[in-house]
Amino acid sequence: MIEILFFAVIAGVILFRLYSVLGRRTGHESPPREQYRLSGNTGERTAASSDTVVSLPERIAKRADAAGERPADPVARGLLDIKLADRKFETDHFVEGARAAYEMIVTAFAKGDRDTLRGLLSNDVYDAFDGVIRGREERNEKVEFTFVGFTSSRVVGAVCKGRSAEITVSFDAKYVSATSQKDGDVVEGDPSAVRDVTDVWTFGRDLGSRDPNWTLIATTGEES
Repeated sequence: MIEILFFAVIAGVILFRLYSVLGRRTGHESPPREQYRLSGNTGERTAASSDTVVSLPERIAKRADAAGERPADPVARGLLDIKLADRKFETDHFVEGARAAYEMIVTAFAKGDRDTLRGLLSNDVYDAFDGVIRGREERNEKVEFTFVGFTSSRVVGAVCKGRSAEITVSFDAKYVSATSQKDGDVVEGDPSAVRDVTDVWTFGRDLGSRDPNWTLIATTGEES
């Protein structure tokens, strides 16, 4: 009986030591296997397997099609369609580029820089901008312009028809602008006041083209 009790105590001590080791982390365990990995340059997580990697938007589209559903929000639906047509498209990257293009365009327009405008605008928009510039030149008017910055910018529309994509962005911007005559009299704006302006611009691109740049194809705006 004493021997049985002795071995029982020994077994209990061994089991306790095993539990104390297996039941807690030492800080040296191997990390769990990563279940997701980045796909290309999209910055999106995709399931890691031996199969061909499928981008997240395509997975969403396949699941939506299988369920007979599409994103309810028309902007999300349009952006998804553009992503499926152009795997390199990223919404955040596009908005960043659109903001840069906005600043370049409004600054070039104020300066009458046609060379810069030509590469950023569609023919129709360029003709409209050029007409205003010609009018200022004929009246010997000069524009003083300083871009201050953005209050906000957001995608408010997106559509993809075949290989043709259009994205509409609403920009809330601040800048100082004043148009003066040859004698220095200000005829429009205020050289000492910051203006709050909301512009809604639509950019377009042929997704089948090798040119990755988007072109401004329509503009609307209002001053706050």
